[in-house]
Amino acid sequence: MSDELIDIARRAGDAILEVYAGEFDVETKADASPLTEADRRAHEIIVDGLRSLTPDLPIVSEESTPPPFAERRQWLRYWLVDPLDGTKEFIERNGEFTVNIALIEAGEPVFGVVGVPANGAVYVGDCRERRAWRVDGEATTTLATRTMTADAVAVVASRRHGGQRLERYLERLEDSFAVLTRVHLGSSLKFCILAEGGADLYPRLGPTSEWDIAAAQAVLVAAGGEVRRLDGGPLVYNTGESFLNPDFVAVADPDFPWRDKLT
Repeated sequence: MSDELIDIARRAGDAILEVYAGEFDVETKADASPLTEADRRAHEIIVDGLRSLTPDLPIVSEESTPPPFAERRQWLRYWLVDPLDGTKEFIERNGEFTVNIALIEAGEPVFGVVGVPANGAVYVGDCRERRAWRVDGEATTTLATRTMTADAVAVVASRRHGGQRLERYLERLEDSFAVLTRVHLGSSLKFCILAEGGADLYPRLGPTSEWDIAAAQAVLVAAGGEVRRLDGGPLVYNTGESFLNPDFVAVADPDFPWRDKLT
């Protein structure tokens, strides 16, 4: 199934790049987030592809109206899709946007595909097999998170969502580590950087939706990382009418005593 999902993500990415190459209009959705023709085209390609691949599985996409929770709570497995994560990055043409397709099972992502249209890469994570890889053209690279050291930490943070809470959080980290480096990125790429061994920690102290992170969470977990709420509990999907996530931290090395450093 991974080859078919990679193909769907690539085709959605190609459609996004067609819009990206020209002029496009930007609309504003009810939640004040932007919407473009690229979002719509990617949504249609992904939904059509998933319906052909798994006609019996429900699909939730950011660009469609989900069924009420009374119906969704009966689902054991379903697809969770963000056709274009990082629409603001797309609008600014900085390349930091992704295509996200996740399979959710029993409230957690078990398989994820994250396409990066700007460079053609596709990240894949299979949590059941604990295997993650990156596809570049015909080349495949195995992904693995890195082991933490006690004196240095590399943090990835949102390019647009931070504020005083995040700054205070990072100040506390600076008291715990001799060296703290910080990289700002858009979209679900932050998880992928952790998954391929490029950073240690991604704290998210602000709103995200389940479709924003599910696919990339699967990639990170399959590569050896972990995503937890700030209180240490797991993120659980499809628990109510809202798709908003609580604050969380994503870590590359789950065996490191993060709570000692972060509390």
